[in-house]
Amino acid sequence: MHEHSGDHAGHSGVIVRLLLAACLVLGSASAEAKIDRKALISRHDVHLTSVDPHAPVMIGNGELGFTADITGLQTFPEAYAPQSPLLTMAQWAWHSFANPLGWTAADGDAQVPVQGRGTLSYAWFRDFSMLKDRPALVWLRENPHRFSLARISLKLTRRDGSAAVLSDLTATRQRLDLWRGVLISRFVFDGAPVTVETRVAAASDVVLVSVRSPLVATGRVAVSVTYPGVKAPLNPDPSDWESPEGHATQIVRATAQAVQVRRTIDSTDYDSNLSAPGGRISADGVHRFTILGSGQRLVAIVGFGKAASALQPFDGMTKAADKAWIDYWRTGGVIDFSGSTDPRAHELERRVVLSQYLARINQTGSVPPQEEGLFSNSWNGKFHLEMAIWHAGHFATWGRAQLLDRMLAWHLEHLPQARALATSRGVKGAWWPKMTGPEGRESPSPINPFIMWQQPHPIFLAELRRRATSDREATALYGVLVEDTADLLASWPLPDGTSRVALGPPIVPVQENHDPLTTRDPTFELEYWRWALTIAQQWRERRGLPRKAEWDRVIAALPAPAQADGLYLPVPGEPRFWQDTAGRCRKDATPAGCLNRDHPSFLMAFGLIPGQAIDLAVMHATLKAVESHWDLRQTWGWDFPMIAMTAARLGDPEAAVDWLFADQLNNRWGVTGMTPRVEVEPHATGGPDGIGTKRVADTYFPSNGSLLLAVGMMAAGWDGAPRKAPGFPRKGWQVRVENITPLP
Repeated sequence: MHEHSGDHAGHSGVIVRLLLAACLVLGSASAEAKIDRKALISRHDVHLTSVDPHAPVMIGNGELGFTADITGLQTFPEAYAPQSPLLTMAQWAWHSFANPLGWTAADGDAQVPVQGRGTLSYAWFRDFSMLKDRPALVWLRENPHRFSLARISLKLTRRDGSAAVLSDLTATRQRLDLWRGVLISRFVFDGAPVTVETRVAAASDVVLVSVRSPLVATGRVAVSVTYPGVKAPLNPDPSDWESPEGHATQIVRATAQAVQVRRTIDSTDYDSNLSAPGGRISADGVHRFTILGSGQRLVAIVGFGKAASALQPFDGMTKAADKAWIDYWRTGGVIDFSGSTDPRAHELERRVVLSQYLARINQTGSVPPQEEGLFSNSWNGKFHLEMAIWHAGHFATWGRAQLLDRMLAWHLEHLPQARALATSRGVKGAWWPKMTGPEGRESPSPINPFIMWQQPHPIFLAELRRRATSDREATALYGVLVEDTADLLASWPLPDGTSRVALGPPIVPVQENHDPLTTRDPTFELEYWRWALTIAQQWRERRGLPRKAEWDRVIAALPAPAQADGLYLPVPGEPRFWQDTAGRCRKDATPAGCLNRDHPSFLMAFGLIPGQAIDLAVMHATLKAVESHWDLRQTWGWDFPMIAMTAARLGDPEAAVDWLFADQLNNRWGVTGMTPRVEVEPHATGGPDGIGTKRVADTYFPSNGSLLLAVGMMAAGWDGAPRKAPGFPRKGWQVRVENITPLP
């Protein structure tokens, strides 16, 4: 009996062990199973049944962006907020107003004394009140600027021959098919169904439109293409519909089904080609054409620029467009939060997927993106190079390094210009402007020429590129860019009268509310300089080159970031910063003269990068102080993911997730995945604490880029991270990651 029992127990033990082993194998297989990418992406398709005035839908390919209303085209722009114009924008589409007085960059310069270097020229003016007396400054800031190429809309005609209005449409349903990048819009007009499919071609600046409706046969559903001029003010909508005599549309050649036109706006020329396979095209005014279909289908192809003379068959272009999006989703990184019990997980996944979608449209072009991408204009469509890491850094970490190459290619192309600017400032290497257009000229401003945190960016981006691909490839492509950037970083700091060197003055930190002529040694910039020069030395060693003694000298001479009251200061010149912030400069009630607003950029010194001179206990206390005392209404969309990166590195994943979901004005994510840009107006009323707000823009793409960089880091980790998915709490979160590279 006992022998039998023992034998039975032995067999049972074997069986149990086998079952446990099988479970472990199955569990391992389950954990390593490929993410169903199509299911992941498609569950976040955008669905609309009515107009959201702040959320038209974007489609595009990185070079051309097209913003559509509820009809799938640009039919009812008046139904949308002024911050959401319906535009067709291209990365190459830049225009300048006439310059009869021949202003040059020198007309925007001012002479600024720099200790140890004499008087130097900067594109600087003290305050914006000077613009009214110096028209050259206005012209230099406005030009060149982005503009809209055309409005492509439905032409809907009632039975009585009058034009339809939005209220004539019923049963409106719209879906953005993210997997294929196609916008599908359905509605009923005069009792008849209408279906519109809208795409942007894969590799050319072409809008593809397919319309199906019984009303096509009678011409009551058609497509209209109208070309605008350019007006000032340029923000957010540069389109001029009131001055048809101010621009020209010349028909170059025409057939019944194809028309090519040459557009002229001042000194800007571009071509546009309209094609109507199976239909016909007619001129409908000075700058307007109507495209008609046949039977129940209308097909319209509208090309711009180089694409104007090389249109391909419609079906081939639609298949290629779909394939390009499918290829985008099948490669690169993804994060799957399904299975998480935290109720925020699905929303974070939605934000991540939509940010990846919007990034391909707005942040992969031949020139660096502006902060509103191809959606609308801000700062006259100029791009700000200090946003380069948010716009493009995630492409390297999310397995799409080839898309980062376009940003770095612009820097390489403008390297001679950057070297000349450095020489004019009495330093070595390459000096990168802050706010510029495709020509690379610095736009004059009270702060632009003194912002310096974009200077190490090429090293940061090149290092992410190297980590994502290979040492040999990255150093061959970008070794010279890293070298010249590091030479600038080493030659710009000034002796401070001791054995140390100082950053500035003049300098404007990331937190832009410090006097450029008296500020020195901002916390983040000190650590960014130290980190970037260290990385640059490693690049030299990988290339078989000796370390540069001058770079090592500066690394050793950079001071530690300033502290007071056991907290990091934004700058050493504000020793009472935290005392004031905890006292009269209270959170959410910032009076004039208080500095607890804008970007808490000192947190980046141990978040975006692993700051070498950072005391972790002090940084942790500083993060808590920001949470308690910062006026978060006056932060920007990229700040919240940035702060989450700091919390994650400090080992507080709960706080990291909380920061991603901070309920603040500029961290509210709309149905299309965009965040607004809202500014506090201290002299207005009606908002929190009696302070009003103004919605300046309906999108701000650095928010999307910083979210991707932060969430990728939280999921894939960083060098020396303690565990898998170190930025997420163990409880409530299941995080599956594919093809994402850890941060340094």
